[in-house]
Parts: sequence; C-alpha cells; structure tokens
Amino acid sequence: MKKSLLFSLFMLFAFAGANAQLLYKVSGKGLDKPSYIIGTYHLAPATFVDSIPGARTALESVEQVCGEVVMSEMFQPENLQKVQAAMLLPDGQELETIFSPAEMERINAYMKSIIGADLSNPMIKGSMGKMSPAALASQLQMVQYVKLTPGFNPNEMIDSYFQTEGARMGKSIAGLETIDFQIGVLYTGTPLERQKEKLLCVVDNSEFTLMVMKKVASAYFSQDMAAIKEAFDEKMGNSCDSTPEEDNALIYDRNVNWVVSMPAIMSEKSTLFVVGAGHLPGERGVIELLRKEGYTVEAVNSPAQAVVE
Repeated sequence: MKKSLLFSLFMLFAFAGANAQLLYKVSGKGLDKPSYIIGTYHLAPATFVDSIPGARTALESVEQVCGEVVMSEMFQPENLQKVQAAMLLPDGQELETIFSPAEMERINAYMKSIIGADLSNPMIKGSMGKMSPAALASQLQMVQYVKLTPGFNPNEMIDSYFQTEGARMGKSIAGLETIDFQIGVLYTGTPLERQKEKLLCVVDNSEFTLMVMKKVASAYFSQDMAAIKEAFDEKMGNSCDSTPEEDNALIYDRNVNWVVSMPAIMSEKSTLFVVGAGHLPGERGVIELLRKEGYTVEAVNSPAQAVVE
C-alpha cells in the first residue's frame, strides 16, 4: 500500500533543513560537462524549486532535461486514450461485480468520507463504477490531496515545471521510460486480485495511509533523503505491505534500468534528470548505483556548487 502513495502523496508544509539535499551533480568517468539529478515529489508545486539550492542554476547550465517520461506526450490524444482504457476494469466489469456486498460497504464508506458521495450516487457510479481498484485508489487519494490543499494547481507541478521551463529555454526534453511502461507500473502490471486487496488496505487503514502521507511530505519538504527512505519503508507488518517483487517493479528494477541508460544520455548532452525522490536514496538507489559505476555524485547545497566547471 505505501508504495502506491508515491503517485498520490499530499503536501502539508515546506521547510529546508540545514543538511537539505535534493539536487546532485554527476561528474567524472569521461563526462565533458557535469549532469545533475534532482529528486521530486510528484505533486509538489513548481514554486518549491526556489527552495532547492542550485536547482535553477543547474537547469540553466544543462543542454537537456530528462524526466521519467516526456510529460507533454502524456497529453497527446492517443496516450490519453491509453491511460483512460488502462484505468477501467476489463470486459465491461464493474466494481460492484468484483467485490462482495460487505466489501462494497467498506469502499462506499471510505468514498463518502473523501468525496461526500459513493457508488449509490448515479453520477459517481457512472464516472468511477467501472474503474480498476488501482485506478480508484489513485483517484480517491488525489481527491484527498486537492481537498486538503487549498490553491492546488495541477498545471503548476514541479515535475512538469522542469520540462516546460527547459523547453522554453530551447533545451532538449527526453524521458527514461515510455508512457506504455508507466501505464503498466501504475495500472495494468498488478493482478486484479492484488489490486482488490490493496484497495481494501487503503479503505480499512485510512489513519495509517494519512500518517505515511504526512511523513513523506515532511521528509521531502525538509529535503531529508534519509527520512524520505524511512517514510517509504514504513510497514504495517501484514499483507498490506508491498512485497519484494512489488518493490522491485516499482522502484529498484527501474533504478537499475535508468542507470543503464543514463551514461549514454549524459555523454551526448549535459542533462538534468528529474525523477521521484524515492528513487535516489539507499544502497539500491540511483545515487549509489551511479557511484558504483564509477561516477562522482555530490550533493549540491548552494547555487555556486551547480556552476558548470
């Protein structure tokens, strides 16, 4: 359950610690110019960029911005159709046909607490009744984010900021993954029975879900990598916890794949990589994997450190 919160955590407050670090410089191993990696919180506002020392300087210095995906491609009609199709149950099924009446009571109670209505409402049933459990969990958590965050603007998020601003500056925009791959990670890669179980975990453990949201938000906005990893590793000690296989699919296998791709990208153009902060810390994180490949990876704690050497 906690890993799915990577795509739906909400912001409570923002402050920078004395040892704050979300931006890293990558150099050595034959690179003509340094590249950079910045960890993001997928729903953080674009204005938080000003709180990350050296972020704007790094963006200005590079030739290219590389995100997890090319954000503009997500809004192309054919890709929007793919996402919408992936969010639906297969073969015209409905949530009320795959969950028992007792389970639906729990789901409806949770929906009512979040959005003030449930699937007994024809409008809600029409828009959400055929969603996959994974998609419904994601949508409800997004609604909770918007509800608890006055002024939330989905058009001014930190991930899209770097790509939009980079494009405005005339820089190349690239992605480490395809839209199809991310659709699999978010919606279609998890068996339906496991999706059902994880939705019920969210429904039945709302206080734990809220606690993890707060811990991740606090860790990110204090720019504390150790606390970010600790929050992502929070467990309940039951089947609601993500399995090692799920962790690999969502985090660690992707880290390895990215580090395989990054050398060629950095060699061709100096690049600012913009990825979820949860991918950076730990022995299996992108930072340590790059160091093991022979690169020098240093935390940037001031604009001066981000100046191209």
